[in-house]
Amino acid sequence: MSSEPVQQPVLYQADPNFIQSAKNVCDRIHEMGRHYMNHPVRVQTAAGHVHEGMIVNIDNCYLYLAVPAHGGYQRQWFNPWWQQAAYNNVILPLVLYELLVITLLYT
Repeated sequence: MSSEPVQQPVLYQADPNFIQSAKNVCDRIHEMGRHYMNHPVRVQTAAGHVHEGMIVNIDNCYLYLAVPAHGGYQRQWFNPWWQQAAYNNVILPLVLYELLVITLLYT
């Protein structure tokens, strides 16, 4: 019997240019998100969804957007930022590299 491991076929491998581009997008959004924490924004995703809310946190992978519960969202998460007025029921974790447009809302 052979002790060599069996080579598994690669089904998908991301293009190195895409990887670098996605990293650049994440870095740029991360910096912007830290600057506009607790500000109301409108976010459009690559899938075409538009959400309005307040940026309450951002990490290396996600932008956490607090949205009003009356927005008709079916999924709800525990909200550690429950004390913030008007945005106190639902937190949407949005993947950084899927965000297309973030607009600052002046209210």
